[in-house]
Amino acid sequence: MKIALLSREYPPEVYGGAGVHVEYLARELAPLVELAVHCFGGARSLPEVAGAYQPWSALDGDAPELAALRTLSVDLLMAKAVRGTELVHTHTWYANFAGHLAKLMYGVPHVMTSHSLEPLRPWKAEQLGGGYALSSYCEKTSIEAADAVIAVSAGMRKDILTAYPAVDPGRVHIIYNGIDPSQFQPDPKTDVLEREGIDPSRPYVVFVGRVTRQKGIVHLLEAARYFAPEVDLVLCAGEPDTKEMGVEVRGLVAELERSRGPVHWIEKMMPRPELIQVLSHARAFVCPSIYEPFGIVNLEAMACAAPVVASAVGGIPEVVVDGETGYLVNFESDGTPLGAPKDRDAFARAFAARVNELAFDPVRAAAFGKAGRARVEAMFSWSAIAKQTADLYRSLRK
Repeated sequence: MKIALLSREYPPEVYGGAGVHVEYLARELAPLVELAVHCFGGARSLPEVAGAYQPWSALDGDAPELAALRTLSVDLLMAKAVRGTELVHTHTWYANFAGHLAKLMYGVPHVMTSHSLEPLRPWKAEQLGGGYALSSYCEKTSIEAADAVIAVSAGMRKDILTAYPAVDPGRVHIIYNGIDPSQFQPDPKTDVLEREGIDPSRPYVVFVGRVTRQKGIVHLLEAARYFAPEVDLVLCAGEPDTKEMGVEVRGLVAELERSRGPVHWIEKMMPRPELIQVLSHARAFVCPSIYEPFGIVNLEAMACAAPVVASAVGGIPEVVVDGETGYLVNFESDGTPLGAPKDRDAFARAFAARVNELAFDPVRAAAFGKAGRARVEAMFSWSAIAKQTADLYRSLRK
């Protein structure tokens, strides 16, 4: 069966959880189907990549809506390139519209994996301007017409059916994200920590994610005001979504450093082996997301035997077991487009309290880490996920 897998991200250009998902899913699907990957960006030498596409140069510019138009230009190129395939499988709104066009033009089934939903990310208007209306249109049109929609968690499935009531519930299938536990496993070495100035003898918590509203980094920095003085904070976070977001985060980091000492901010995409070492020695991994359909980064931390302190949103409670592999902190949104907690100070204090518990109880932290590793091995292997996905493809044969 000829399958075209369409994604914005693909190695070596991977920056988020959706990209990680596509990377490993493609690896495990390749023996099961005839797979061709189409992605954004520069040319790849990988044998499974049939095409990599750049946006039209005529759409260059700084106006925020141009980012969405550039995405659509790549979608048109992808839709042209997949002629002759038997099924298209798309990931994120960046590629969904290409799959929809292929379905219309070639009469082939369109499967889309929903990693997030535009209606639940209103803060993106801050980043995309009028392009947010365009990204929302692409997602809505594609998801309502798709032959099958894969939700990466039960929470995500519920969100899909709430946000898009026109979607037939029978077409929405839950297939979890996964991880390669042979790659993500505890690293006893400390050379990366030492190079980055992180003291492994002190308890530290680590955040890994984009500088964006969705990942809740602002709320983490507010919670860090209440961290015990003995607890160090490590941020593995690169470029902000917007200049304004960058200014806000830098201001909060500067405030923290004045009141409680240095914040270890690693402003780059760390190579995976280096990130694994940072996770392996953390007293806790912190995930303060305000919206998270699944949260693959929590699996990565758990595979490295790091306990997790996370907000109880989206699919996170299906990954992190409260009181067993970490702690979940209740999050109630204030209902604004910025998605802040209804009581910001209460959330900050509750989050910090769980961090401090683990900081002063290394035995419990180690037990949570061990249980998290066992949960990853038992439930989230990519081979099982790929088989479920291939079975779904075959069920859609016309």
